[in-house]
Amino acid sequence: MTELLSIKGLNKSYGGVKATDDLNLSILKGELHAIIGPNGGGKTTLISQLCGNVMPDSGSVHFSGRDITTMSEHKRPHLGMSRTYQITSLIRTMSVLDNLQLAIQAQAGHSFRFWSDVRRHQIERERASSYARQVGLEGQIQSRVDNLAHGEQRRLEVAMALTSNSCLLLLDEPLAGLGGQEAAEMIKLLDSLKGHKTMLLIEHDMDAVFSLADRVSVLVYGHIIATGPPEDIRQNAEVQQAYLGEA
Repeated sequence: MTELLSIKGLNKSYGGVKATDDLNLSILKGELHAIIGPNGGGKTTLISQLCGNVMPDSGSVHFSGRDITTMSEHKRPHLGMSRTYQITSLIRTMSVLDNLQLAIQAQAGHSFRFWSDVRRHQIERERASSYARQVGLEGQIQSRVDNLAHGEQRRLEVAMALTSNSCLLLLDEPLAGLGGQEAAEMIKLLDSLKGHKTMLLIEHDMDAVFSLADRVSVLVYGHIIATGPPEDIRQNAEVQQAYLGEA
């Protein structure tokens, strides 16, 4: 498989704390690659460096063969990289449809149309509706975001990431705070995207990770201690001691 994302020797320190410590990682095109590890292990800092929100102290990040290590955050989505967050970042007083239409407009660079009535733009409206259907929100298309269940808001955020047609989705704990049924719906959605999108998944739900991931990397105190297929990671003695537990 072709390498889509290459991370080499990535370092980021905050005082005496190394959030990423000589981190090396390759993400293959089309795979769902999960990163697991204890809280404070550096997972969110890694994602922030990949999307340009945080600049590394040293090391390199290449995306589709291009060095993006020092590229500004706003340019990276245009290369085909989108991120979801631990906490949903939606316009809660607007509808599902309006949130999706604004995301579509932002990707198209319609900055001078920001204050126009997006409801007039029929093509964007139809595209927004198709993304809502893709994540199972067609029945809530006119609902205000603050009236949606938490799991529905999570799925809307994934839909907004999809509007960019990105080839790489950076998913930062998409199952955080979800109940059993909501988590099952999110897992089903992510599974439906496998093979169509390359996904880098940060997640604490081990059942979801081991059922979804093609490969898993374990990040402990800023350093990758193991990478491999889910079953290899589950049986890895060092991983069991550092994170999963002997059970």
